[in-house]
Amino acid sequence: MPRPRDWHPCLKKNMLLENKVAVVTGASQGIGRTIALVLAEAGATVVALARQVEKLNALRAEIEALGRQAVVIQCDVSSAEEIKRTFEGIIKQLGRVDVLVNNAGITRDGLIMRMKREDWDAVIATNLTSVFHTIQEALKSMVRQRSGRIINITSVVAQSGNAGQANYVAAKSGLIGLTKSIALEVASRNITVNAVAPGFIDTAMTAGLPEATRQKLLDMIPLKRMGTDREVAWAVKFLASDEAAYITGQVLGVNGGMYM
Repeated sequence: MPRPRDWHPCLKKNMLLENKVAVVTGASQGIGRTIALVLAEAGATVVALARQVEKLNALRAEIEALGRQAVVIQCDVSSAEEIKRTFEGIIKQLGRVDVLVNNAGITRDGLIMRMKREDWDAVIATNLTSVFHTIQEALKSMVRQRSGRIINITSVVAQSGNAGQANYVAAKSGLIGLTKSIALEVASRNITVNAVAPGFIDTAMTAGLPEATRQKLLDMIPLKRMGTDREVAWAVKFLASDEAAYITGQVLGVNGGMYM
């Protein structure tokens, strides 16, 4: 039988997430935005959550230009009530959640002796407690369908520590423990839970670093370069796919060898 004119041996492989619904938090910019795009490129229907509506609408337009479906929802993940309403709406509209990527995060840096309680609380609420709530909501669908992929975006500093970021490191380290514990709880339902730990990634934030600071960072990285947001997103795509079906409770470092 002749193959379709547009058939190519790479096309099927590229559609690793066809017919899947993927929810990405913190999707309006940076790594989260690229994750949303890469999952859409892999065939997923992407639900992008963030607080910045204008950026979400721009992301939706870009995903739709790929010929994929995108749903964008303004959501403050530090609010348990907003998360609950949001996931109820997703299930009502799309019927299921197959992939959850917990990427939303903030920083409120400062030395521990000077750190304000509100800066501690804000980072823990957004970077850790929100993940507790999103996972609870997503699992309602995943347990029922007996399949699912949960990927938590942690950080290389969760493994190495970092002065001046006690709140951020505590939250990101907590994500690793949360990942492993929930992986044990839901494995019998064919649900995998993993974490991706980016190192220093070339983003708008790092682009503004002084050259001397940037060079010090590069000296810490065996591959002698910063990573790209797409390299992080490709790791997420792999863990979200059936190709990673036998991987759970793991932390995948995307750090150029900075932490081994």
